[in-house]
Amino acid sequence: MPRLRLRRVLRMFRPSARVTRTRISASAAAAQRARELRAAGVDILELAQGEPDFNTPDHVIEAAYRAMKDGQTHYTPADGTAELKAAITAKFRRENGLEFKPENISAGAGGKQVLHNALMATLDPGDEVVIPAPSWVAYADITHYAEGVPVWVPTKAENGFKLQPDELEAAITPRTKWLMLNSPSNPSGAVFSADELRALVAVLERHPHVWVIADDIYEHVLFDGRPFAMLAAIAPQLAARTLTVNGCSKTYAMTGWRLGYGAGPAELIRAMARLQAQSSLNPSSVSQAAAVAALNGPQDIVRERCAIFQSRRDKLVPRLNAIPGLSCVPPHGAFYAYVSCAGWLGKRTPQGKVMENDADVTAYLLESGVALPNGAGYGLSPYFRVSFAAAQDYLDRACDRIEAAAGKLA
Repeated sequence: MPRLRLRRVLRMFRPSARVTRTRISASAAAAQRARELRAAGVDILELAQGEPDFNTPDHVIEAAYRAMKDGQTHYTPADGTAELKAAITAKFRRENGLEFKPENISAGAGGKQVLHNALMATLDPGDEVVIPAPSWVAYADITHYAEGVPVWVPTKAENGFKLQPDELEAAITPRTKWLMLNSPSNPSGAVFSADELRALVAVLERHPHVWVIADDIYEHVLFDGRPFAMLAAIAPQLAARTLTVNGCSKTYAMTGWRLGYGAGPAELIRAMARLQAQSSLNPSSVSQAAAVAALNGPQDIVRERCAIFQSRRDKLVPRLNAIPGLSCVPPHGAFYAYVSCAGWLGKRTPQGKVMENDADVTAYLLESGVALPNGAGYGLSPYFRVSFAAAQDYLDRACDRIEAAAGKLA
């Protein structure tokens, strides 16, 4: 095609409204910028992405290899093999005391696809999704994509960034379809106790039109001996309107395998499977075989790695809190620190820029050699998120740079 005509065609392209409603996440944007700067020869430390720095366990990799050698490289049922669904139901029975049948289980290409399927299968234009802030940006973006309305509910640091019953009550309207709950939480590391969940359940019982998505993807990343409180186990009376979402990415360092799953009422699971059958079809057959091995295999490595995350937290948080102008509530789970940078607002950088918001702060830190996502992307400012899913020496060097950057502010 002649170059002039090609330019004319490109000018005619118009993205759909659903594309314009979808943003790139703050963490992905920060990680991408770090890659670009590194490619240009700039020394950048990137603590933006929520990806364990460990490798997938050997027995999981071996199971995937055996599956490929045995010919498990073909189509499977759209939302998971019988073997995978059996492993997922066994996990819920063994770890959470819950009984599910195969028709209650759906597997997808990561937890994000399971969330996408659920919202796309249930939201009509104008339906509302209550999202505590701060929260993972995908909750709001998928809601927008499905023509729903995200209803951000700001939480408070003094409450550990946990949604309070009165805050939930005030956010519910006749158009509310879903409540999103993520515990342990990305980005704050907040962890709900069983009693705290029961207090929210009491509100939900007064509003039978509201369904709940419990995103438990960080279930096994808990600190200080805290037990995991699962909404579905605590509130069986809400079983007909609860979707529990989980996956292998964080627990087993399988982010690239793209295998997530959901458990909920059969009619919802059927609707999600119909949607997935006309989008991506089945998750990778090899990833499904690997997930079976991960779920059914030894779990010692999960506990060992969680202890390493806790050790990193215990070193990182005091260092961040010692930096003038920054403060951080110690996270109780996941592998993120959500750092208030309110004390830096109004300060002037060495280049003469007055920092007015957390985007200015993370831009300054990027200039100082550390790539981090700002809090606005998670719905609550002024903060930035630090992932400690990285080696200790890497974290130490990043803290050195943040501390040095603080010392240059006027």
